[in-house]
Amino acid sequence: MKNFVLEKVINEKLFNDYNKDIVHNGLQIEGDKIIKKIVLGVSVCQDLLDSAVYYEANAIIVHHGFFWNKELNYIHNIQRNRLKTILTHNINLYSWHLPLDIHPELGNNIQIAKKLNIIVQGEILPYVLWGVLESKIRGFDFAKKIEKIFKKTPIHFYQNAPNYIHRIAWCSGKGQNFIKKAYKFGIDAFLTGEVSEETIYIAKELGIHFFALGHYCSEKDGIQSLGKWLNEKYNLDVIFVDVYNPS
Repeated sequence: MKNFVLEKVINEKLFNDYNKDIVHNGLQIEGDKIIKKIVLGVSVCQDLLDSAVYYEANAIIVHHGFFWNKELNYIHNIQRNRLKTILTHNINLYSWHLPLDIHPELGNNIQIAKKLNIIVQGEILPYVLWGVLESKIRGFDFAKKIEKIFKKTPIHFYQNAPNYIHRIAWCSGKGQNFIKKAYKFGIDAFLTGEVSEETIYIAKELGIHFFALGHYCSEKDGIQSLGKWLNEKYNLDVIFVDVYNPS
């Protein structure tokens, strides 16, 4: 498949034309014209780039790419090394941010719902969903369920929270600032990737459970779902590289 064709089919799948974002989604750095092998990852980093070189991939697709907040106004140190690897090996770098968070089939948020058996009831914001569990569950048991499924112990704060969880809202990644808006939907718990210092006080004073899964961990499944779709629909050679990140 040609590199710009790959961008087009993913844009169409993720409804990229209909999403506003703070970063460019799609082909960020052009490489070889014909895509032979694709490496997938959550974030562009040197480990991921080195893995692409090792696997002889000429395309990388990530959730977190380049060009955030004018970060490439100058090219020094880390950015120089990363760009040198990409350009030297003619690698195409693709990135989809919000479109890969909110997609109703492949997105990070819907993957969280599938894994935790949450029945989606609606949107609080395009990137914040709410729903109900199939049956009520004790907060501690839900934390154990998260740990078992995601292979990671979540931060769980529960002071003043109800014993059981039934209604829950969630947002992958850096979604802790949406906790107040989510509370208005009558939730028992809020789950996201990151936690800020003030989030704990807010959860306590609202009287709800708060779970922080880790930004990286909460956003691994969307990119893998996209890769599976590319493999099944277009028979593309795709490999996901799980770069260790405890966040």
